Amino acid sequence: MIAITGATGQLGQLVIKHLLQNIAGESVIALARSPEKANTLKELGVEVRQADYSKPETLDGALKGVTKLLLISSSEVGQRSVQHKNVIDAAKRSGVELIAYTSLLHADTSELMLAEEHVATEAYLKQANIPHVLLRNGWYSENYLASIAPSLANGGFIGCAKNGKISSAAREDYAEAAVAVLTSQHVQSGEVYELAGDESYTLTQLCEIISEESGQQIPYIDMAVSDFAKALEGAGIPKPLASVLANSDKGASQGGLFDDSHELSKLIGHPTRSIREMVRASL
Repeated sequence: MIAITGATGQLGQLVIKHLLQNIAGESVIALARSPEKANTLKELGVEVRQADYSKPETLDGALKGVTKLLLISSSEVGQRSVQHKNVIDAAKRSGVELIAYTSLLHADTSELMLAEEHVATEAYLKQANIPHVLLRNGWYSENYLASIAPSLANGGFIGCAKNGKISSAAREDYAEAAVAVLTSQHVQSGEVYELAGDESYTLTQLCEIISEESGQQIPYIDMAVSDFAKALEGAGIPKPLASVLANSDKGASQGGLFDDSHELSKLIGHPTRSIREMVRASL
């Protein structure tokens, strides 16, 4: 019995989609804060249970009978450590045999602001002495694809990553990796996977691809970190998230989003989706 937290989220839905290509629906449990939003998953034949990271009282029942658990990291930056601890504690009480946790690329050495809570969660998994595997996901290509429309509208793509190389991959690639680990016949406990796209690019190179595919010249405009954060706020992004995104771009300028190990494509058995292909689809 395999359970997926955050099952109604973008990654969670993709994981379930690929899981159902490998195992029967009755062996999959979708855990969601709001089960009423999971009708699509119910139609796929999976059981949906309520599980709220912030409400420990919902977690023990949600994890009853679960053998393997994919703990997709919470989206609530600043609350993640406590929320993840709640799930880990409940998993241990419920007898879960393996937790796969979606962490951050090179979390143990990363200088990204996002790494702090992932490092704390990794440490707690070890402290809890529960079998676990770390899926250290790199940047999602979709994070940058979301900026294509505004860059076309405004005639430029802004950021503060300088010439840092970014080894992003599609959300679907990361979903396939999680499924490969969850359905593997090999012992996964103790494994640490550094997952990133096969190709790496700078934001200048990304803009060249956008320009070629759109037929509109889109320059990359590199800004100071504080100016980029303010620009994101001006675009309607909440200040805390704007700070995280600007910090991540800064981290990219220092190599924090680069990896050339190709562990992701090895794990999923095919090359990761190319950034040009994804730009073209986005356009």
